[in-house]
Amino acid sequence: MRKEKHHKGWNEIKTNDSWAIFKIMGEFVTGYEKLSLIGPCVSIFGSARTREDHPYYQLCVETARQLSQAGYGIITGGGPGIMEAGNRGARLAGGTSVGLNIDLPFEQHNNPYIDEDKSLDFDYFFVRKVMFVKYSQGFVVMPGGFGTLDELFEAITLIQTEKIAKFPIILVGTDFWSGLFEWIKTTMLNAGNISPDDLNLIHLVDTPEEVVGVIDGFYKAHMLSPNF
Repeated sequence: MRKEKHHKGWNEIKTNDSWAIFKIMGEFVTGYEKLSLIGPCVSIFGSARTREDHPYYQLCVETARQLSQAGYGIITGGGPGIMEAGNRGARLAGGTSVGLNIDLPFEQHNNPYIDEDKSLDFDYFFVRKVMFVKYSQGFVVMPGGFGTLDELFEAITLIQTEKIAKFPIILVGTDFWSGLFEWIKTTMLNAGNISPDDLNLIHLVDTPEEVVGVIDGFYKAHMLSPNF
């Protein structure tokens, strides 16, 4: 009897997994339909825990504002902290402000600076990450935690393995990022785990003007077009 119950339990789990495919497909379809209309955008990443009075928050607001003035929409994870700052800067400049929201414990709530028609909700991290990459013409990475590192290294890996076309990846805040970048340049490179050319994928800057300059400079040499 125990074996039979155990067997039925596994069958139920498999059925639930199969039905989850339709929910995943629904998230992809909704994301593709809405984001295919937004035009050239830059994704901004960083900590949800950064407070409004923190210098990095203010730096992100100004960076997003200047990017919006330069003609780029802003995509963030839709939550508080650096994400809020990115959407806020876009709103200040009257630019496109996109939020890819996901429910997270203790951190996530949608910020008020996202355009109403460009706020999307996701249950699956991997679907959300596809949207960040597919509809961005650049990544601006502010100081953050594990989630920020995850998004940073996924983008680098996809470009390195030529799964997506190259686009600028910009780390903002040399005080915060220089230790990690130095480790990459020495330990990882010296171990032969990356090539010297891989380092050209990453730019370290400190000002909004540098961020805009890197992205504008890249697209003077490469055609600016959607990634789909």
